[in-house]
Amino acid sequence: MHEADNVGIVANDGGLPAGTVFPSGLTLREKVPQGHKVALVDLPAGTAVRRYDVTIGYAEKDIPAGSWVHERLLRMPEARSLEDLPIATVRPRAVEPLAGYTFEGYRNADGTVGTRNLLAITQSVQCVAGVTRFAVDRIRAELLPKYPNVDGVVALEHSYGCGVAIDAPDAVIPIRTLRNISLNPNFGGEVMVVSLGCEKLQPERLMPPGTIPIADQRGEPQGLDVVCLQDEGHVGFMSMVESIMKQAEVHLQRLDRRRRETVPASELVVGVQCGGSDAFSGVTANPAVGFCADLLVRAGATIMFSENTEVRDGVAQLTSRAATPEVAQDIIRELGWYDEYLKRGSVDRSANTTPGNKKGGLSNIVEKAMGSIVKSGSSAIAGVVAPGEKLNGRKGLVYTATPASDFICGTLQLAAGMNLHVFTTGRGTPYGLAEVPVIKVATRSDLARRWHDLMDVNAGTIAEGKATIEEVGWELFRLMLDVASGRKKTWAERWKLHNALVLFNPAPVT
Repeated sequence: MHEADNVGIVANDGGLPAGTVFPSGLTLREKVPQGHKVALVDLPAGTAVRRYDVTIGYAEKDIPAGSWVHERLLRMPEARSLEDLPIATVRPRAVEPLAGYTFEGYRNADGTVGTRNLLAITQSVQCVAGVTRFAVDRIRAELLPKYPNVDGVVALEHSYGCGVAIDAPDAVIPIRTLRNISLNPNFGGEVMVVSLGCEKLQPERLMPPGTIPIADQRGEPQGLDVVCLQDEGHVGFMSMVESIMKQAEVHLQRLDRRRRETVPASELVVGVQCGGSDAFSGVTANPAVGFCADLLVRAGATIMFSENTEVRDGVAQLTSRAATPEVAQDIIRELGWYDEYLKRGSVDRSANTTPGNKKGGLSNIVEKAMGSIVKSGSSAIAGVVAPGEKLNGRKGLVYTATPASDFICGTLQLAAGMNLHVFTTGRGTPYGLAEVPVIKVATRSDLARRWHDLMDVNAGTIAEGKATIEEVGWELFRLMLDVASGRKKTWAERWKLHNALVLFNPAPVT
């Protein structure tokens, strides 16, 4: 990855056998699986092992040239202190704005733009999930055919709402997350809540007065539409279901009047994430996403990157790229808070790396972080969003501070306001979200071939020399405009592969 590296990775499908001789004269001493590291020179014990021109570990013993370098041979470096970091020292080179690109989207009263036209039904507590799910099935079967301009109905099911310390300081995170997901641009400002009645998270606390941005026909703020299952008027299960369906139809009628219109690419709000990462993530898919991120910034759009533990080892890169000292301090604040959160659980960032990551060639979180952070491209970081908060009009490249868990990260990016999601994977995952389209990018051609009807973009062509990072970045950018316009559906949409919302709740459970 860099001329100063003393390891490289095997790009060949299936890896390479012992005895393989490279043009340089280097000979493999043992079989090395695809994506795994090879010592390019002798590495005596204690030597800094470098990939991406970064020390990803120290040799635990002598490693001769041509040897397989894996996690059991490396001692991981300590995390960089959050003190004495470079602050807003990098000034990205000036680039031409990217004008003339558009998509067909749904304009909302609050100024946001949706890429889909969905009815979302919020739930104030997990207790109502089964009833809501039953009602949603009937809405899809009986009501949606009457409203052809509505793309679907989504139940915002979650595991929160009661049995929790609702007034604990950190309880604000799951509450504002659920509130802000309910206001996602793809839902058109239509807010409907199903409540049990006795839960701790009462609807008025979830959605306080003034939360809903659209007005009724008289121009007055729209009130909160709540179906409470414990209301005395409900006699029997079907009474509850029919109440939900009756209120849903009111919202469906309004949503059905909406039409797509041509809007500039600057209205895209894209969340990027990686999961099931491998050693190719930082070689193919993530650099292509990073190039595309720069295109989006040039187009005036918003792009969010996240995953605290997967950027922690690159914190100096982030603070140096901050647009202002204040943005740099916001990054330090969020990563410092997360360090303390992990410490309370007696773990650190090293707990992030999975067995699949290691099987795919990633030795530890330092190596994984270097490949993850490249998704952010090269633009200045314009802002920081805390967990569960909204973007509130921020444009450009934004760091959205989330855990690295695929499901929690996606949920928090939904709350921030993304209307399109990009997810890269090397090991493979059928991840998807019901609330926004998810474009899946494979890091390896072997994965793209085997999962041909799950992966939307094959970035493995970069490792094969068949395409450049720039070419795949442009391919992804154009696909985003088509998907955002509804001209194309992602594989996750076609198969209706939807993961559950998972709220980040660092507060106590009672």
